[in-house]
Amino acid sequence: MAYFAKSPWVIHYDASSCNGCDIEVLAALCPGFDAERFGVVNTGNPKHADIFLVTGSVNERNVSVVKEIYDQMLEPKVVVACGICACSGGIFHDCYNVIGGVDQTIPVDVYAPGCAVRPEAIIDAVVEAVGILEEKRAAMNEQRKGA
Repeated sequence: MAYFAKSPWVIHYDASSCNGCDIEVLAALCPGFDAERFGVVNTGNPKHADIFLVTGSVNERNVSVVKEIYDQMLEPKVVVACGICACSGGIFHDCYNVIGGVDQTIPVDVYAPGCAVRPEAIIDAVVEAVGILEEKRAAMNEQRKGA
């Protein structure tokens, strides 16, 4: 983690979960697990965020919100699906209004499965997302040099 130049800012959205994964996301950010030691900052503004943490399955009512938050984020950006519902729809997969996991709506870079996902898995996913973020940033810089 020492190689990244910027602290990752995350935005968290609950796409209709049972709130088990949301509690674990908050636990990961609190002093007990202390994701802030990696420089992780939770923000409420998509334009400030580098990493989009999504919990819960995507349904007909929130699909536009998920797309809007994703579209408002600046490049480079990384999406992390937290919990089995965000990964595949989970136990709600066969419900009449559930589209499925987050990857049915927006591209997902990192999957953190679990029901509920453990704070350690969330921190691991964010660390992996930071690596992907740096790769995307480097690719963007190469494109700028080549243009």
